Amino acid sequence: MDCRPGCGACCTAPSISSPIPGMPGGKPAGVRCVQLGDDARCLIFGQPGRPAVCAGLMPSAEMCGASAAHAVAFLTRLEQLTQPG
Repeated sequence: MDCRPGCGACCTAPSISSPIPGMPGGKPAGVRCVQLGDDARCLIFGQPGRPAVCAGLMPSAEMCGASAAHAVAFLTRLEQLTQPG
């Protein structure tokens, strides 16, 4: 499955604890990554500075659903379910 054009949910909804170029402390959930371009595509895709967690997150029918809103809701719920304690 390919990413939905204009979505960017996976670059906004989840938290990322590892450093990102331009965000050395990572990013909190719900905050748009500074590396997400205006076209909702990763500006550092395929580059060594891209966090491993980003490279490992692959689009799927379950996660992406039929809309960007579904993807945001899915990833937000996953974020909530994986919070410590």
